[in-house]
Amino acid sequence: MPSLKDIKKRIGSVKNTQQITKAMKMVAAAKLRRAQEAAVAARPYAEKMHAVLSHLAQREEASAHPLLSQRGTGRALLVLMTADRGLCGGFNANVSKAAERFIRVNEQGFEDIDLMIIGRKGRDFLKNRVGDKITKVYENITSEATYKTAQLIGQEVVDAYSEEKYDAVFVLYNAFQSAIVQNVTLEQVLPIKADAAETLDDSVVDYIYEPNRGEVLSQILPKMVEVQFFRGLLESNASEQGSRMSAMDSASRNASDMIAKLTLQYNRARQAAITKELMEIISGAESIK
Repeated sequence: MPSLKDIKKRIGSVKNTQQITKAMKMVAAAKLRRAQEAAVAARPYAEKMHAVLSHLAQREEASAHPLLSQRGTGRALLVLMTADRGLCGGFNANVSKAAERFIRVNEQGFEDIDLMIIGRKGRDFLKNRVGDKITKVYENITSEATYKTAQLIGQEVVDAYSEEKYDAVFVLYNAFQSAIVQNVTLEQVLPIKADAAETLDDSVVDYIYEPNRGEVLSQILPKMVEVQFFRGLLESNASEQGSRMSAMDSASRNASDMIAKLTLQYNRARQAAITKELMEIISGAESIK
């Protein structure tokens, strides 16, 4: 049985840990508000652009632009968005496991799948599982997601697809729903194609291109890829903060329960020690008589 000193020391250690988890919860809550506002604000623009590009893909021939061309099932690229820090529940593990399943199951039947990882935790999780598939890792860019960052990543992906290095590009991230719910989301970024639920009919009006068709396509199609990555970064950041806030709240409650159990154990041990001392005193007094 541990001594009173050991139990008291453990209680102090748990209290110190609880102070840290409470502070981390408050920080995550403050960051969550800003991240959630940014993610929600980006959704209407991203969804409208996706709808416009989906309609445009119905009207254009695959030869109109490299980003519209369908190339079959050769080599694909999966862009995985995780965090650089831990202590956020199952946020990193859930999306990393989904990436591993995507590569191993390969339901689309690609000959090979490369993996680009955004976030150190995704690399740490997958390097011993599918490390041979990892081609590039970006670190320290998830906490401050900017459009410039998404633009650079998007341009790199667009260039690789235009050079026919890949036949398809997917992005995998945690979409924010609430502080306790994050949905693992897989989206195909390239080639840009119409939604399966949409069909082209005679009532749909064609677009008018200014100054010309080629110029508009060369500007708007890469922009669509950048917007998808930007939205993914914002959603992932909001999900990370929400998951961390929930995890730290749970850790704080668990610490309170542990402190209560240890305090009860301490009181019982203290009572037993006092009882033992009284018995020794009484026994000594009786022996003198």
